[in-house]
Amino acid sequence: MPDVTVVVGAYEAMPYLIRCLESVEAQTIGVDRIEIVAVDDGSTDGTGEYLEEFAARSKVRTRVVRQKNSGGPSGPRNVGIGLARGRYVFFLDADDYFGDEALERMVAMADRAGTDVVLGKVVGVNRGAPQSMWGATKERVDVYNSKVIYTLSAQKLFRRELLERLALRFDENLRTGEDALFTMEAYLRGAGVSVISNYVCYYLVGRDDGKHVTKSGTYEWRFDSMRAMMSLIHRIEPAGPKRDFLMVRPFTVGMLQQFGPVVLKDSEEVRRHKMELVAPLMETYWNDGVARLIKISERLRLACVAQGRMDLLIEMVRYIRAKTVPDVVRSRNGDTLYLAYPHFRDAAAGLADANYEVTVPDWHDGKRIEQPKAAARRASLSRRVARRMRRDMRRWKARLAVE
Repeated sequence: MPDVTVVVGAYEAMPYLIRCLESVEAQTIGVDRIEIVAVDDGSTDGTGEYLEEFAARSKVRTRVVRQKNSGGPSGPRNVGIGLARGRYVFFLDADDYFGDEALERMVAMADRAGTDVVLGKVVGVNRGAPQSMWGATKERVDVYNSKVIYTLSAQKLFRRELLERLALRFDENLRTGEDALFTMEAYLRGAGVSVISNYVCYYLVGRDDGKHVTKSGTYEWRFDSMRAMMSLIHRIEPAGPKRDFLMVRPFTVGMLQQFGPVVLKDSEEVRRHKMELVAPLMETYWNDGVARLIKISERLRLACVAQGRMDLLIEMVRYIRAKTVPDVVRSRNGDTLYLAYPHFRDAAAGLADANYEVTVPDWHDGKRIEQPKAAARRASLSRRVARRMRRDMRRWKARLAVE
């Protein structure tokens, strides 16, 4: 039994596939501890032939499956899971490649920590890559105490026992976002997540020809993805602050993109259709708990959407796009701050004051802003820490003097 099954789903992947497979052969974990399951998804550029040639000559045990085009990455990945024999599974895109020590480090981390998912640091080559989650290497985190929720791509090490126990597979009905759904469920139902930040495990490649699945797709596909993600969170996490926290992601990484500057270019027909698609999602999943976790400029757009007010949304988008600085308004007792974006305290618009309230640290005119009580608590904590450090320093100096 190998330690890792590397699943490579490949479609029209030449010449990127060459470096991808070379990076598997170069793994310091050793060829006897890995296997490749490569699925050619109906390529016409020689991808399938190259895979068969590689399997015939490589020391890495390689199984090649050639099939008709399935229309997306889910089908090939699911075939790979079904054929995998390793204790762990890694989904390697045919355009990308590993750092030499990637699998050795990730397997060692999973074995040591007992976690079901391991994130190895990702950097972009000719494209962007997620960054916020690589602050430190940590043996065990979860979605609530880290930034891992902001990287839901499939390029991670998964314990195969988890995938089989949950019957976890990629949703082949989704045309985009299928990896986010898969990874989120693994995060929420698995035995913890590990993060490797001190070594680049994965190189995410932007193709010179511009062909990359994440760059394609229609807005209808995006709504399908959001709907599936919200439903998953709602099903797994009971109502309360944790669910609200998780729901922030599909609202801010997904929905906001459909109701940002793009609406200024959308036709009236597309605007109307988007409002029809979003209405049941807002009615089911949008609530005050989620809203208060989102910055005001984003929350207000979503509040307009929740009311079905495309006219207010367009006005809000133009205001934000113009980088207009709203006034800061204090409550009578000075305890509460508001940012007076358009229609603040305009009864006709129907946007409640709560939508304008600073509930999380925000930015105003290039400066960080938060509620006075929160700032006071933060300052008090800083003063207590400083006093403790000064006290410890005096004690240390006194001890040195005695010695």
